[in-house]
Amino acid sequence: MAARSPRGPGRPPAKRGPSGQRGGRSTPRAKTPAKPAATAGSGPQLTTRAVVLLSVVLLLLASYTSTLHAWWQQRGEIQTTKALIATTNQQIAELEDQKQRWNDPAYVKQQAKERFGWVSPGEVGYRVIGSDGKVQGADVPTLDVPTEARQPDWYDKLWGSVKEAGKTPKPQPTNTPDPDKVLKDQ
Repeated sequence: MAARSPRGPGRPPAKRGPSGQRGGRSTPRAKTPAKPAATAGSGPQLTTRAVVLLSVVLLLLASYTSTLHAWWQQRGEIQTTKALIATTNQQIAELEDQKQRWNDPAYVKQQAKERFGWVSPGEVGYRVIGSDGKVQGADVPTLDVPTEARQPDWYDKLWGSVKEAGKTPKPQPTNTPDPDKVLKDQ
């Protein structure tokens, strides 16, 4: 089989000159300087491998970002819960301490004096009353007024009955059998 010519089928091969070059020229061509791979005006050339590698790295980064965000958020929730537990434990300790104090009769006596203004037998209690008739001082003991179950006044009862009279009555269920249904059943 005959070798193909680089010029295409059916053309005669190019003549070779004395230097062995095609084209029959006897003088060598002047060499043109080789162009650099990237010129100053164009950006970096990316190969197919670089594009695939870059896309895989971006895909991995995107998938790990959501996982990292969830981890960071859960870490914050754990820190908040630990702080809440520590605060609650401190409050429990304070309440236990206060409970132990109330078991001491001297503390109960002190609280009765401070809160209610009680005095022990043989002591004299003093209170400073201002010109307006109110007790002066930072820690003025006051007793809460007990709430009593108040009976409604007669006019509230009357107005309630007027409101109820204006409503349409609800039908009362009857236990008498329906005569039509009794006849059908027989």
